[in-house]
Amino acid sequence: MLNTFLQIFLTIFIVIDPVGIVPLFISATGRMTEEQKKRTIWKAVGVAFIVLGVFILAGRFILSFFGISPGSFYVAGGTLFFLISIDMLFGQPKRTKTSKEEEEDDSSSVAVFPLAIPMIAGPGTITTLMLYSADAPSYLTITLLLFGAVILSLAGVTLAMFSSRLVLRVLGRTGVSVVERMMGLVLSGLAIQFVYDGLTKLGILG
Repeated sequence: MLNTFLQIFLTIFIVIDPVGIVPLFISATGRMTEEQKKRTIWKAVGVAFIVLGVFILAGRFILSFFGISPGSFYVAGGTLFFLISIDMLFGQPKRTKTSKEEEEDDSSSVAVFPLAIPMIAGPGTITTLMLYSADAPSYLTITLLLFGAVILSLAGVTLAMFSSRLVLRVLGRTGVSVVERMMGLVLSGLAIQFVYDGLTKLGILG
């Protein structure tokens, strides 16, 4: 149980990438007062929690409704994770989190966009939740594990945003890049494992 929880938590934590959010947060809230920044952080985390909570509770039912087998979703999720890991390893803007149109849209609240969606509750994070809930034997157990992992990951994001200037000062932009690349390397390994598990579940590999 503990091993399963740690795997879920680490996957969600790496995909959300709290350290990688720091430069974006500083850039997006540069003209805000400290009080406005605090409200922005809490609103972003709150919105992200609601969005992710919906997919934790309904993830497996969404897959069932569309007739997607767990094996197929494992392969799809592993492929998406691999794309994310490539972006992290090469320091590219994450294609699963932002598009050119989203980057140019400044009419939305900073808390909701781009912090809550898609930086925290993006396609990668949502895929992670649905992946783990796809064929879990116990709905109640996996739901509790996913909520626990999400709460811990969001706590990490909250801490990173509140300590954003300190993190950037201590690590520097180079340090942030190094941490992100290390996370990308771990995620690439997880991605291949998910694809392998998916092919096994589909009966393609013995």
